[in-house]
Amino acid sequence: MLGILVGLKQEARLARQFFPEAKIALSHACEVGARRALLSLREAGVTELLSFGCSGALDAALPPGSVQVAEYVQVDGENYRADPALSARFGAAQAAVREGILHSPVMIGTATEKAALFSRTGCHAVDMESGLVARSGLPFAVLRVICDEAGRDLPPAAVEGLKEGQVHVPALLGSILRHPFQVGALIGLGRDAARAHKAMAQFLRGLPVAQG
Repeated sequence: MLGILVGLKQEARLARQFFPEAKIALSHACEVGARRALLSLREAGVTELLSFGCSGALDAALPPGSVQVAEYVQVDGENYRADPALSARFGAAQAAVREGILHSPVMIGTATEKAALFSRTGCHAVDMESGLVARSGLPFAVLRVICDEAGRDLPPAAVEGLKEGQVHVPALLGSILRHPFQVGALIGLGRDAARAHKAMAQFLRGLPVAQG
């Protein structure tokens, strides 16, 4: 039985569309939520795991919409190899990126941080769920799409405007009022998120394993 760990509700909807038989759990884009979601998948009896959704680029050469099926996840300096057969099922041969993805317990918000992490780790992208999947002890794969490019600082509302895994309008408006100069960056991030969602959906339509 496949279990899928995602960060946001939009990602969960996409996973449910293409993998209707899988168990899907939502981290709400925080580490505590990710641990709780993973525990729920284990209790449901899943036998293999997929870390799915958006990621942030660490490699400045990767544009939004780049799909990654990671060969390994790096957690605290240690590499955990993804299951080759499971990765193949989820399109490793077709993915634009197949190298490592970095696990971070917090959101990486600035271009300076991203560049430093890429230099230090060699990982091409970062997310907040894959490390927990990798350390679960179950066979796992990572299927992610770049949403946030490496050369851009995340606007404050990218963190402050989220609640329970989705955009929370009052929090979003409050963040804009506190930081009015972020509006242009927010528009750009929204455009790139839509591009990433479209790219992932197109990628999934080409997978035999996807049933949506």
